[in-house]
Amino acid sequence: MGRIFSGIQPTNRLHLGNYLGALKNWVTMQRTTEHDCIFCVVDLHAITVPQDPAQLAQSTREMAAAYIAAGIDPVKSIVFPQSAVPEHSQLMWLLSTITQIGKLDRMTQFKDKAGKNAEKTGLGLYAYPVLMAADILLYKATHVPVGEDQKQHVELAREIVGTFTHRFGELFPEPEPIIRAQGARIMSLRDGSAKMSKSAESDMSRINMTDDADLIAQKFKKAKTDADSVPSSVEEWEGRPEAKNLLTIYAELAEEPMETVFRQFGGQQFSALKTALADLAVEKLAPISQEMNRLMNDVTEIDRILKDGAQRAREIATPVLKDVQDRMGFLRL
Repeated sequence: MGRIFSGIQPTNRLHLGNYLGALKNWVTMQRTTEHDCIFCVVDLHAITVPQDPAQLAQSTREMAAAYIAAGIDPVKSIVFPQSAVPEHSQLMWLLSTITQIGKLDRMTQFKDKAGKNAEKTGLGLYAYPVLMAADILLYKATHVPVGEDQKQHVELAREIVGTFTHRFGELFPEPEPIIRAQGARIMSLRDGSAKMSKSAESDMSRINMTDDADLIAQKFKKAKTDADSVPSSVEEWEGRPEAKNLLTIYAELAEEPMETVFRQFGGQQFSALKTALADLAVEKLAPISQEMNRLMNDVTEIDRILKDGAQRAREIATPVLKDVQDRMGFLRL
């Protein structure tokens, strides 16, 4: 039996892109796959950029609440905060000693986030891909659901497996990235060429999972479009990223094929699509938001779930780390 591993950083608020690009897909995997599922709140990754210490614990609980509210069953799957399993950072250090600097230099996400301030950026952001590799390999994960922007990191994990196998013998499977063709990358409502982001300055660029009905309607109403009518085919949305994004969001929320959405809205004014989008988003997100609020009103339940998940995760992680240490020649006392 294979094993699925994935995670989201507890930074800022969860938004529609996180739900459609990750959580909704995880819930489907949990229901349909025979693989074991491990879904981590990757709080160690969150501190690769400055964080408010007072907010980090709250954000970690909120992310865990979102996992559960969206449909992740913490009995069927393992849900835990990354920092509660110290083997993650221990394995990361061991793997960093066999990861070539040249391979890390190729990572585009560091360049995107650091920008012109690369020399002033902390080592954690640069070494982020090695920690991600450790997250995956610690559980001998065979499949990793990721967005297109994270595919490069999974490829690095595969290269690290090759290096480790060459030096110390076979231990880890080569993880396969799982990238959905449709809906995996939900874009900004203000700029169809930019990914919907928790860190974007304008709150109008995203639909937060906790937005109320009026705010959701307002955001979709003001979403950027062009002067033409709604496209009726894939060919018609070429060069029209905002139109493509709104149609993709509708298809994902409605769980309908794109051809059905084209027939429903193609040739109409965008106002009709935006109104339908707002109604559908409220219908789909309201139960999740309500359950998140219920869970956040009783953090003892969330903490119990996370503690149990961390214990189950460590049952897998501890022997894997010990095996790595043995193969690398460390003294076991």
